[in-house]
Amino acid sequence: MTRTLAPRDLIDDATCREATPILEFVGRRWTGAIMLALGRGATRFGEIEAAVDGLSARLLTARLRELEAHDLVEREVVPSTPVQVRYRLTPRGRDLLAALQPLMAYQLRWGHQESRTTG
Repeated sequence: MTRTLAPRDLIDDATCREATPILEFVGRRWTGAIMLALGRGATRFGEIEAAVDGLSARLLTARLRELEAHDLVEREVVPSTPVQVRYRLTPRGRDLLAALQPLMAYQLRWGHQESRTTG
């Protein structure tokens, strides 16, 4: 049985326009995977890099800076020898990761069909 959404259940145009920047940001390559790695407990640069197969150190550095600039990730410098740097999701980042879970579930259910129609 196909479920049809009533117009009242759909996001209006103004809300859709407001959501576009964050959707484009999290849709950038590696951003979601980095957030997922952090959500699963990776805190150090090397742990994140190891958790995201194919991600270069240069691009990880750039994405972490972008995530920090959007207040989604927090960077903590631990004064030790040698100095340690740890990353963690901010409350805002945890909220966004939770909001992405239904999209990930959609991909698991329908993604194989998407690749046939887009590739």
